Amino acid sequence: MMREIITKSAEETIAFGRTLAELLTPPKLVLLRGDLGAGKTTLVKGIAAAFQAAKEDDVTSPTFTLVHEYRGPNANLYHIDLYRIDTQRELDTLALDDLRSESNSILLIEWGEKFPRFQRQRDVEIALERKGENERRIVVTT
Repeated sequence: MMREIITKSAEETIAFGRTLAELLTPPKLVLLRGDLGAGKTTLVKGIAAAFQAAKEDDVTSPTFTLVHEYRGPNANLYHIDLYRIDTQRELDTLALDDLRSESNSILLIEWGEKFPRFQRQRDVEIALERKGENERRIVVTT
């Protein structure tokens, strides 16, 4: 299944993220694809809010910490950024298989396409493309 939308502001991207909660019932592995500044973290703000795991303002990019955990009443969200991870050995230190084994986990992985196994294991892929200053094309594939 494929779903496509154009958002015209960060607020619309966040709102669209909120609508994805129904699709992302745990456990799920979600690949977030898009260039720097495409809106991946903005989308996660809406997803986290929908799961009551974090307020939108509390969701930030995990670029330097690599993994942010947001715990909600029905799901634990792990927002993961693999941009700075280059080798399988570095990836193994994150213990993502342990996180994935939790029955109520949702792994939201940025830059996961760097590692082919995530492409094979993914349940959902969300591609974001910057079309203008505030406009984004978002394609959700299940």
